[in-house]
Amino acid sequence: MNDRELVWKTIKKEQLLHTPVFDVVQQEEVSATGITGNYVAVEAPDWVVIVAEYKGSFVMVRQWRHGEDNLTTEFPGGVIDEGEDPAETAARELFEETGFKAGKLTCLGRVSSNPALFKNHFFCFLAEDLVPTGEQHLDDDELLNYQLIPIREVIDSFADSRFSHAFMGTALAFYLRHRGFIPD
Repeated sequence: MNDRELVWKTIKKEQLLHTPVFDVVQQEEVSATGITGNYVAVEAPDWVVIVAEYKGSFVMVRQWRHGEDNLTTEFPGGVIDEGEDPAETAARELFEETGFKAGKLTCLGRVSSNPALFKNHFFCFLAEDLVPTGEQHLDDDELLNYQLIPIREVIDSFADSRFSHAFMGTALAFYLRHRGFIPD
């Protein structure tokens, strides 16, 4: 099959569930070859993840994750507000969660969170030339601590019980590519 024959078109879309964080929709779709079916997708806002470097360490956040029922240590990040540029969100979220202001922000890439089910994307930014302000500006329901963890420790320990967030792997891959990591 060629790519044109792999494309499906949405005929009808119905909202099944609305939550403050995401919507679940059912889409009636038809393939280029005439197959029809109903498929479920999640519509959620795009978000950012910030890999922040400070004096040989990453600036990380430690917080409770309700889906995991556990504390995780991960890169700062957050939802892109409607109409907000992803770089603005990265700067805002880094400052709110850690109190650091970025002197330089570089977009490392954009990926789909899970194209089988989710319609949103996340952007990964590298934050450099950080200036600590000593003040966090957390949302009312946001409880987190930030910490500095040596870069090598984070890379060597990825996917252990402390660093279990899958998007950290993508962010680390973007970071390593940007830094010119070449495997042996």
